[in-house]
Amino acid sequence: MTRTLLFGLGAIGIGIGQYAAKRGDVELVGAVDSAPTVAGRPLYDVLEADAAGRPNPKVYADAGAALAETKPRVVLHATGSYLPDVLPQLIECARAGANVVSTCEELSYPWLRHPELAKQLDAEAKANGVTILGTGVNPGFVMDTLVVALSAACQDVRHVRLARIVDVAKRRIQLQRKVGVGITPDEFRAKVATGRFGHVGLKESCWLIAEGLGWRLDSLDETIDPIADAAGNGIGMRQTATGRAGGRTVIEALVQMSAGADRPRDEIEIDATPPVRATIEPGVMGDTATAAIIVNAIDRVVSHGPGLVTMLDLPPVASRGIP
Repeated sequence: MTRTLLFGLGAIGIGIGQYAAKRGDVELVGAVDSAPTVAGRPLYDVLEADAAGRPNPKVYADAGAALAETKPRVVLHATGSYLPDVLPQLIECARAGANVVSTCEELSYPWLRHPELAKQLDAEAKANGVTILGTGVNPGFVMDTLVVALSAACQDVRHVRLARIVDVAKRRIQLQRKVGVGITPDEFRAKVATGRFGHVGLKESCWLIAEGLGWRLDSLDETIDPIADAAGNGIGMRQTATGRAGGRTVIEALVQMSAGADRPRDEIEIDATPPVRATIEPGVMGDTATAAIIVNAIDRVVSHGPGLVTMLDLPPVASRGIP
């Protein structure tokens, strides 16, 4: 049983907690969330999960108190997408001697976007003997780790094309707002200009692929454009990333998230010898899959040597299902 603390009880954090509560190898010792609707309450009550005779620990408003009192071996962290925002939380966990598995998208490959923060976090992890991982369904799996794994059957990889098409009409309202549903194209572009809008992690996925394939990208360009219906109402976004190396395009990645998207799916095409083409329909479900990956990664992270790592550094993460 791994002593486990949840950090963040938003929609994703709740999903992580609900899956962790089902696992016989995970001991939930508490959670951290300052929201007055959950702070101080019994954790399993917040999760709407059956404690099944186990202790029902509380939700702490203060992370320091939670870490000191519960002494977790691992923290499952789900509070934000941007590394500068969550860095103090990650350092606090590391200094308490807790390994961390985080949903922070920028943490999945932070060395190019935030090199100094990555260096600082790696040093803290090593100084305190813990491992820190950023992962999820995307970035973390569908558009990066899975691609690198499929390339194992290839010689001479020349080009990678990826597409993730998501119908956000079937997803939580927070995600719909995040990708521009219900706003005008002008409002969309104003949000894009803030640098904090759209899908976070597409560049990180491309960098992970390049790392896994041994490529050094000369450039990686990203575009984010609105998708509108016939009346001009925003229904989502189209986000692309294009990576170049050696004077040619080697990675093309597309994330399209829109209400009513036609034929939701994940597509991977690897131009190589032999070529590999894979389509997953209707696409890997984001929230449920992220909860699974975060919890399934616990044993890999706990058994790994200290430092800041990526999914490429770990043995393959696998589910623990019922035979």
